[in-house]
Amino acid sequence: MTTPAAPYSLHAKPVPGQDSILTPDALAFVVELVRKFRPRVVELLAKRAARQADFDAGKAPDFLPETADVRAGDWRCAPVPEVIADRRVEITGPVDRKMIINALNSGASVFMADFEDATTPTWQNLVEGQVNLRDAVRRTIAFEQPGATPDAPPKKYALKDQTAVLFVRPRGWHLPEKHLRVDGETVPGALVDFGLFFFHNAKEQLARGAGPFFYLPKMESHLEARLWNDVFVFAQDELGIPRGTIKATCLIETLPAAFEMNELLYELRDHSAGLNCGRWDYIFSFIKKRANDASALLPDRGEVTMDKAFLDAYVTLLIETCHRRGVHAMGGMAAQIPIKNDPARNEQALAKVRADKLREVTKGHDGTWVAHPGLVPVAKAIFDEHMPGKNQLGAHASGGATVGREDLLRPHQGKRTDAGLRHNIRVGIQYLEAWLRGQGCVPIYDLMEDAATAEISRAQVWQWIHHAAPLDDGSTVSRERFERAVSEEMKRIEGEVGQERFAAGKFDEACKLFVRLSLAPRFEEFLTLPAYEIVTQDTLGA
Repeated sequence: MTTPAAPYSLHAKPVPGQDSILTPDALAFVVELVRKFRPRVVELLAKRAARQADFDAGKAPDFLPETADVRAGDWRCAPVPEVIADRRVEITGPVDRKMIINALNSGASVFMADFEDATTPTWQNLVEGQVNLRDAVRRTIAFEQPGATPDAPPKKYALKDQTAVLFVRPRGWHLPEKHLRVDGETVPGALVDFGLFFFHNAKEQLARGAGPFFYLPKMESHLEARLWNDVFVFAQDELGIPRGTIKATCLIETLPAAFEMNELLYELRDHSAGLNCGRWDYIFSFIKKRANDASALLPDRGEVTMDKAFLDAYVTLLIETCHRRGVHAMGGMAAQIPIKNDPARNEQALAKVRADKLREVTKGHDGTWVAHPGLVPVAKAIFDEHMPGKNQLGAHASGGATVGREDLLRPHQGKRTDAGLRHNIRVGIQYLEAWLRGQGCVPIYDLMEDAATAEISRAQVWQWIHHAAPLDDGSTVSRERFERAVSEEMKRIEGEVGQERFAAGKFDEACKLFVRLSLAPRFEEFLTLPAYEIVTQDTLGA
């Protein structure tokens, strides 16, 4: 007689605190989620691949004829709770302890704790993140940072009386969790992140006057939103929580999702808290989904601005759609960070933030994102001045103007330069190096870079090489030019970070991966997937 296999197995080196998170009941809940929904995740990822094959063959995205009745229908999403009616400034960041405290204390309306683009999914990061968020929900979270010198007192961090409302972003459907297996197979990271957080915190959040609020990343179709809705219904039923308690905001950060905004809201209409302009991933997706289309070539990253071409159309459509359905239309990320040692450059950075937030609030957005606590007052001042109410759900972005397919596919005009190519190389390699060390959110050249912004860098490099993109000096981008630039920029990176830091880091591994992705004959879907294979060589246990 064969002994049946255990329902789950852990393949990770133990992390302090994991016994309080990976309790038998919590793991049983995750196992049920995985068994019920993993087959649909696999099926939907296969549909993504098939759809991408169509795009690669020349079929551009379009509105779905089979869901025309949803787009035309007169329906609205369920109202959001009063506690999240005003979301004028939201701050995002990784799930490390100090960041959580600082973000919750920042004066923002919402803090989105990010298990996805801002977190390298090492087992330690994931488990510690769950511990940190559990403590934050119960307001027991604290952190003590040693003094700068042995004689200096430690710096202590704790929550203020008034804090931001917590949202959590689990990983996207495409990201696996290799450290946990259910019935012998790898599980979707999204179900682990969501399941553990919801099991430990949903009832406690409700008891404290908030609720289980989430951001949902990287979706490419309304069927993926339907899956999330079914996960929510099942989870609420299992824990005896009323259906509709969960509220989730969908990030519109893929090109196909822009054509299904109404449909995503419809699928999540009892659980929806609106849509968000995930601008950096959206630019990346615009390149990726049209990778073989030479007419979709973009200029330097700095010239792909939100007030023009496909980005302006996407913003207009998002605001119109959300306000028609009675939910928040959230603006995009200000990636700038304060520049403490250079007042002139700092003021230039803040001026860009003010202009961006002014564009958003006057366009009709109900709130916006920042990456650094120092930008919360800047963004809040703009929204306070131009949005006296809690939101702008009665506002429209275009006075009823129709955004069509061609508007959403129109690329930006602008210069492509050798400097832009080299900047992409340096940012991509430095970000990947940090990611491989377990740091998913890192300041580079006065911007807070995460996986989304790094994806733009490597996507543009691939696109320019693949299509022999012409530059403003009359030359073109070739494999040989790229390889020469990589060699030269690696020397520049070493000079910027210092020989000691360079030697101790993972720059060689990062460079090899960046080059491989940039020169691949077919566009690799996400840089985090091959990077995860490298990271888990060190983090996987027996």
